[in-house]
This record gives sequence, structure tokens and C-alpha cells, in this order.
Amino acid sequence: MDIVILAVVIAVVVLGALGGLVVGSRRKKQLPPPPPAAPDLTAPPAEPHVGDEAETPRDEPRRTIEEVDLPDGSAPAAVEEPPVVEELPPAEIEVPEPTAGRLVRLRARLSRSQNALGKGLLTLLSREHLDDDTWEEIEDTLLTADVGVLPTQELVEGLRERVKVLGTRTPAELRGLLREELLKLVGTDLDRTVKTEPEDRKPGIVMVVGVNGTGKTTTTGKLARVLVADGNTVVLGAADTFRAAAADQLQTWGERVGAHTVRGPEAGDPASVAFDAVKEGKEMDCDVVLIDTAGRLHTKTGLMDELGKVKRVVEKHAPLDEVLLVLDATTGQNGLVQARVFAEVVDITGIVLTKLDGTAKGGIVIAVQRELGVPVKLIGLGEGPDDLAPFEPEAFVDALIGE
Repeated sequence: MDIVILAVVIAVVVLGALGGLVVGSRRKKQLPPPPPAAPDLTAPPAEPHVGDEAETPRDEPRRTIEEVDLPDGSAPAAVEEPPVVEELPPAEIEVPEPTAGRLVRLRARLSRSQNALGKGLLTLLSREHLDDDTWEEIEDTLLTADVGVLPTQELVEGLRERVKVLGTRTPAELRGLLREELLKLVGTDLDRTVKTEPEDRKPGIVMVVGVNGTGKTTTTGKLARVLVADGNTVVLGAADTFRAAAADQLQTWGERVGAHTVRGPEAGDPASVAFDAVKEGKEMDCDVVLIDTAGRLHTKTGLMDELGKVKRVVEKHAPLDEVLLVLDATTGQNGLVQARVFAEVVDITGIVLTKLDGTAKGGIVIAVQRELGVPVKLIGLGEGPDDLAPFEPEAFVDALIGE
């Protein structure tokens, strides 16, 4: 029995020893290496280290020395030439149409707007009996056309007296009668020449005044065309420095006819620009200097200070030859209020009536001349560059009464 127990114990010890050996061998066994990481396609290629050999791409066939073209120095390397920049031709300078007879050519445009006045008067004068009511209607027709109260009274009195003396009234006689009386009011003996050629010096100096919105800057540009068409050289002074658009607009007008434009900084001193314009005009030996002034001022005091300063500074060079007041014919009696203010500030020598083709109130020509005691010298009859015409009383009256 003891022998059996001893044998069992020995067997257990032997099995335990064998188990320890197996476990020990398993612990000493190395683990397999981890699988290689997937390549990062976004990472930049690794920089070669010193001593590394550059590999030849396996998929690119290697060339022999016979296949390689070596430079022999005979052909110069091609140099890329710069692109050819095409030069733009200089802007063409326009040649304005002559001013002689310009109003005659524009008479049809004038008559379209003014013909109602003449036709209305002729119709009333053709009545068989010209009683007081008819003459009152004639007065109303003239007042509606902005002829003015005093000129209307003069015209009616003159017509009544001549009709009474005439006796018979054929259409031709009435037209001739009305034409003569209107010409008296418009005035045929006034000097309507724009003074630009002083006898003792050059250049002639013209200052253009008027409130904004009357077409003042545009009129200055068109006047430059009139002067160039008559063979003069012109320098423009953009003294309306409070509106950048005014200086740009004036310069564009000047470039069209080859006139030099003098301008200053925005909101700069207008008198300084006017002074420089006259100075450059003298240096360039030009014929005429046109100065476009600011029209933004509404108070009489500010207007007086501004225009007075410009005038004083310009006259350090030479006296002004013309001060032209630009009025919008469509404003009617309101334009007369503006005219009075400007006339008190500077000595107006002439009037420019713009937009006369856009109103049926052509009588404003008579009223404004009577109000200021100065002649209408130029009239604007449209938007075209050559629609500014010297005022000719005969052509104007003919447009009023029609053919």
C-alpha cells in the first residue's frame, strides 16, 4: 500500500516539472512583428539623407550616351520675345460746324415750340371786329408766353394804333405788322457779339455764371465749340470746384475740340483755378479763356463773396471781357429772380438762354432783356453739341410767327 502511494506522489511531481518547462518555453517565445502601417498618401516624400543613392525609376528606360543630344554651341538658345502692345491711335479732335447762320438752320426746331404764340396772335388779330375783349385776349396770350407786363402793354398799344391806321387787315399785312412790333421789343440795335477779341492784348477772358441746373457747365463747353469753329484757340478754367463732375464734364468738352482744361483739387479755391487758367492761357498765347464758376450758392452774401473774389483775382491779369449769365428758359419768371441776384453781384454783359426749344414761353427773351438791360447773346436749342447758336432777332421773330 505504501509502495502505491509513493508511486503516485512521484508521478505527480514528474508531471508538475514537465508542465513548468512547457510554460517557460512559451513565455520565452517572441511575438511576431506588427504588420507594416499603410502609407500616408498626403505626407510629403521623405528627404534623402547624406550618402543615399538616387534610384533610377524602374519603369523609365535608361538612355545611352549616343541617344542624348549634347549642346554644340552652334544654335543660340531661343529667347521668348515680349508680347507686342498695340498703341491706340490718339483721339480724333472734332471740327465743329461754322456758327454763321446756325440759328437759321435751327429755326425749325425753335418754331416747333414757339409757333403757338405767333399763331395765337395772328388768329386773334384776324377777327372781323377787334373789340376790347379781343385785345384783352391778345394781352393774356403775351403774358402767358412770359413777355412781361410792361412789354406786353407796349406791344398791344402799338398794334392797336397801327391796326386802326391800317384799316384793312389781310393775313400778309397782319403778319408784317406783328413782325415789326415784335422786333421792336426784341431789339435789333443791341450789340449781341460775344466779346472775345480785345484790341490791346490776348487772351480774351469770359466768365460764365449761373445756378446749377441751368446747363451752365454744358453751355461753357458748347461755347468753346462755337469759338473753336470761328478759328479761336481756347483754354477752359474749371472753377466750379465744388462738383467734381463739373470739372470732368468740362474737360471732356474741351478734349473734343482740342481745348486745354485747367482744374484744381476738389473743393479747392475757385479763384486760384481761375487765376491759373488765365496765366496758362497767356503762356500758351491762346485767344480766349473761358471760366466756369460755381453755381451752388443760394444766399446773396455767399454768392457775392465767391464771385467777387474770382473776379478780383482774374483781373490781376486783365479785365474781364464778358460775364455771361446762363438762364433756363423753362423756369420763366423764376429765372428773372435769379437774374436780378446775379446782376447785383457782378456786372452781367450778356445772357445765354438754354432749353429755349423745350418751352413755349419764348417771350422770356424780351422780359429778361428788359429786366437786366443787357442783350441775349446766345440761345440753346437742344442737347446736341452744336445746338448753341448766336441770337439773331430776325430769325427768332420769324420762328415765333411762322411762315
